[in-house]
Amino acid sequence: MQLTFWHYDLKLVNTWRIASGLGGAGGNTYAVVFVELRDDKGRSGIGESAPSSRYKENSKTVEEFLRKVHPKRLSFDDLAGSMRYLDDVAPGNDAAKCALNLALLDGIAKERKVPVCDYLKLGFTEGKHVTSFSIGIDKPEVIRRKVEQAEAYPVLKLKVGSPDDEQNLAALRSVTPKKRVRVDANEAWKTREEALKQIEWLAADKNIEFIEQPMPASSKREDMAWLKERSPLPIFGDESCHHVSDVEHCGECFHGVNVKLVKTGGISGAYDVLSAARKAGLKTMIGCMIESSVLISAAAHLAELTDHLDIDGNLLISNDPYVGPTSDKGVVSFARAAEPAGLRVRKR
Repeated sequence: MQLTFWHYDLKLVNTWRIASGLGGAGGNTYAVVFVELRDDKGRSGIGESAPSSRYKENSKTVEEFLRKVHPKRLSFDDLAGSMRYLDDVAPGNDAAKCALNLALLDGIAKERKVPVCDYLKLGFTEGKHVTSFSIGIDKPEVIRRKVEQAEAYPVLKLKVGSPDDEQNLAALRSVTPKKRVRVDANEAWKTREEALKQIEWLAADKNIEFIEQPMPASSKREDMAWLKERSPLPIFGDESCHHVSDVEHCGECFHGVNVKLVKTGGISGAYDVLSAARKAGLKTMIGCMIESSVLISAAAHLAELTDHLDIDGNLLISNDPYVGPTSDKGVVSFARAAEPAGLRVRKR
């Protein structure tokens, strides 16, 4: 097996701000790492890592991890063994392991001439899956412009956690009074009382669907459970949910979970978390970082395990080097995908 990898700066259409800070290279770019695996049988697969500083990863740590990997220990014929080997290379580094997991599954599914979703026996229902479109923290006049630009998308996600939250929501509503909105606090509110007060304010807007991660993941379990019991809106855990081992905790503290491939170590880990969360009675959602169509496509292959999608990272950039599923009017579709098998992505 040969492993090649390269750094790439995704260019954002708009400056990106969230309550917990930016995870990539800077306000106007986001650093990712692409990988390609190729073996002597001519099989190949592509993957992507979109690391976040929130989880103590960046493009340099990803590349450092990849340099430690012995490609001959990876095999398209042994996915489980390959992932066990990667766990032995170093703990953590989930975003780096994610890239290799995607590349392995891409190669395996392409050899079998099926999309990854069919390899996983999930399938993909066209016309069913709708992604939200994210509006980052900004000044109210910029929020208005962003919401106008997102007119075609039926569901918005508004980032909160700044002194301008009330003005920003008012700016959004001045453009679209009734559109469905999801709110993402990114751990902004430090106490359960503050979080409840903010959620009660948000709940007065009858078209807000749910709120993500109102309190820090490090908050006491009893405080988050207290908030869940009293919240007038459903609460989804994001920064609190990484692996299957987190599902029990999330069941106590949240109504649902937001699963991201870079947190779970790839498609395989995300499949396990989503399955466990559904079994535990939690609502499920797949989210993303700022990503190219490689990671977005990978997430879309798991759509049948979700209640909600937030996979718009490729819609927020201007230099996506790959093409994959489309998201016209928010509806995620593989109908016009350039490739029939694997992740169903192709380089531009």
